[in-house]
Amino acid sequence: MSEIAVMAEARKDIGKKAKQVFKQGKVPGIFYGHGQANIPIAMAELTLRPLYRSSAASVINLKLDDGFTHSCILRDVQFDPITDRPVHFDLFGLNENEELTIELPVTVKGIAQGVRDGGILQHILHRVRISCLPKNIPDRIEINVESLEINKSIHVRDLSIPNVRVLENETSTVVAVVPPTVLKEAEAVPGAIPAEAATAEPEVIGKGKKPEEGVEEGGKEGATGKAPAAGKAPAAAKAPTAGKAPAAEKK
Repeated sequence: MSEIAVMAEARKDIGKKAKQVFKQGKVPGIFYGHGQANIPIAMAELTLRPLYRSSAASVINLKLDDGFTHSCILRDVQFDPITDRPVHFDLFGLNENEELTIELPVTVKGIAQGVRDGGILQHILHRVRISCLPKNIPDRIEINVESLEINKSIHVRDLSIPNVRVLENETSTVVAVVPPTVLKEAEAVPGAIPAEAATAEPEVIGKGKKPEEGVEEGGKEGATGKAPAAGKAPAAAKAPTAGKAPAAEKK
């Protein structure tokens, strides 16, 4: 495991007075450990940044302004939900004869065979909890996936780390290669009704009054609605009876 040396100062201003630390461009924190006294500390934000942004775990050699040096690891960092700047951090002191629990980052090496064949690599478990002595802490857990084929996966039980106990569920999947998802359009079936036709509304035949005789549709006057029978002429107007004059008008 790699080591990194950082400088910090013992902090006397605690509680509400800790706000003064931010004005100085520093972040308040705490150093603690089994059998060790808690020490409030402050560290420059630029010094703290590489510790939580690193993709590898590191042993920190903490040098305080009182002249003491402590071996520790970064246990936790709290961030402001609005600015995303660190507002507090925890450093845990190490005892070379005492096992500790720590989370290690998981990295993937190589290009999986399944990816070459068109599959998709899924990195599911990005950090793994382990327990070991400080001297046996690895920088990271690196997995070679070059031989991983489609529909194959690597589980926690497949990890082999010397002098380290893995604390995760052994059936948990770390990485897997899955086949690509392809959406195929439904093939047209002969004689099937198209979707547009199936969803179209049927034409409704209105039930209204028939046009009156002698009036065409649209309001135009014209012939009656029925045509005369074939071979028959329209009936003539009845003429008065011969030999009889019309009755004289009564005065």
